[in-house]
Amino acid sequence: MIRLFSLITAFALTLGMAAAAEPVTLRFGVIDNSVRNVPSIPLYIAQRNGYFTRQGIDLKVVVLKGVEHQVEGLMDGTVDITYTAVPYLIQAVLKGSDAVGVIGAPANQVFTLVARPGIKSYADLKGKLVAMSLPQDTISIATRMLLEKHGLQPGDYKTVDLVGSAVRVDCLVKGECAAAGADQPRDIVLMRQGYTRLGDTLEVVPVLQFSVLAARRPWAETHKDTIVKFARAYADGYRFMRDPKNWDAVGRVMVETTDAKPDMTTEILKLYYQPDRGVMPKQAEIKMDGIEKVIQMLADTGQIPKPALAPSRFIDLQYLKAAGLQ
Repeated sequence: MIRLFSLITAFALTLGMAAAAEPVTLRFGVIDNSVRNVPSIPLYIAQRNGYFTRQGIDLKVVVLKGVEHQVEGLMDGTVDITYTAVPYLIQAVLKGSDAVGVIGAPANQVFTLVARPGIKSYADLKGKLVAMSLPQDTISIATRMLLEKHGLQPGDYKTVDLVGSAVRVDCLVKGECAAAGADQPRDIVLMRQGYTRLGDTLEVVPVLQFSVLAARRPWAETHKDTIVKFARAYADGYRFMRDPKNWDAVGRVMVETTDAKPDMTTEILKLYYQPDRGVMPKQAEIKMDGIEKVIQMLADTGQIPKPALAPSRFIDLQYLKAAGLQ
């Protein structure tokens, strides 16, 4: 009887351990316009290096249509966690969404203002069409700030709202736009083809939290352990990417997943990290002063009401703190 009891106990323990080892499925929303952008590299690294698997997460990447629809994917149950630009998160919350930023994503993407080859200065853009993102996007706000810094007021040029760097660049290449904000590696590709680099958004906005990973507050509260593990895996991806010892491996991933050519990858990584320009988080942390900057930019341009709102209304740091990342 004792032996039978021991066998039953051992069997039960084995079942319990097997159940505990079962990976947790997590549906992660990404932006269709960004899946081939350099800021997606930490995700690909974390997947390829097995960081999510090591944390017991079965990651299901769900491609959602457009940055302005990321929070919608949370609200309709399509995804559990989603990438989102901070302005869209803020505006969704102000409209009643219970979404909240829980993990840091690319903090201050470098958008280079690239112009057609015949345009050599900002003054040459007078009366011309400049491709922007949506008005509430920090890309558009920063581009307008850059133009103003160099002497162009809103009435001096025309604009068209195009969501996604690829779409804006297409407008430029087709000759429909005189200038457009381009990310990496698209800006490098264009400059090698003879297009003119006028400047970049970091000139006017050196500190920002461009994007975060968000979840619904009720879901986050009941899945804290999952978020903590997801954050640690993502953080490993960021740490791997910033270490120069890994740049050959990072470069290979970049060539496979973006439009970067092999001879561009080190140039892009040096742009981000030598010196560190605050483009990528060190380990998935959220810069609260960067959130404050987004709030200020949106308020100053009339996108949200004044006075300034508290960043804690949109960000919950408890998960990053529990993961030891904040």
